[in-house]
Amino acid sequence: MLPISSLEQSIYFSREVNSLKKNLQQSNFGIIAEFKKQSPSKGVIHKNPDVEEIVSKYVAAGVVGCSVLTDEKFFGGSSADLVHARQQVEAPILRKDFIIDEYQLIEAKSMGADVVLLIAECLTKEELFQLAKTAKQLGLEILMEIHSEKQLAKVNEYVDIVGVNNRNLETFTVDIHTSLDLVDKIPKDFEKISESGISNAMSVVRLNQAGYKGFLIGEHFMKTENPGNSCKLFIEEIQNLLVASSS
Repeated sequence: MLPISSLEQSIYFSREVNSLKKNLQQSNFGIIAEFKKQSPSKGVIHKNPDVEEIVSKYVAAGVVGCSVLTDEKFFGGSSADLVHARQQVEAPILRKDFIIDEYQLIEAKSMGADVVLLIAECLTKEELFQLAKTAKQLGLEILMEIHSEKQLAKVNEYVDIVGVNNRNLETFTVDIHTSLDLVDKIPKDFEKISESGISNAMSVVRLNQAGYKGFLIGEHFMKTENPGNSCKLFIEEIQNLLVASSS
């Protein structure tokens, strides 16, 4: 583990972050495409993926941001994956990990992350408040992830985006009705995104019409031979559906 003084010497530490929140606000629908090698529920999703190639193609496809898993134990990720992604794209990058202390926030800033994930399930209200406050002081944006209505009690003024995870952490089953049930309960001060289990364009349109501005999608793209191209085709399909629904 590098000392904080070394992390603060990173070329990325003084950069102004690119705003995922702003991108979501300016988009009709925002796809946040994830670089994801494996997961506890699916095992290996994509063998030996090239993070630089994949995130570059995600951005070319028109995403509002990218998400990079840095957790090694459960998702096979690494800090190097995020650094390599940062070297390739200017788009906002979310550091997806189990963040539980302030050191990880400083680490995220040094990697070149723009946004950090704070999971309400893993943190007390006080812990989430302090981590969000510190992240904001570092210039980072905060995505707070919830799985249930009661976790909304942990939201605070430092949070930028609230994400609803459609995956049940006990059974690993996914259901977009989790997002549909919670959309009107999330305070209007926050941008809303839906996460997990989104695998067809019609679901995006339905969730978008319900009030969600962003959609975090990883496995649906990463399980294909060419994740970047899959993302491109997916976005084109959504655009066609939105045009058809408005005509």
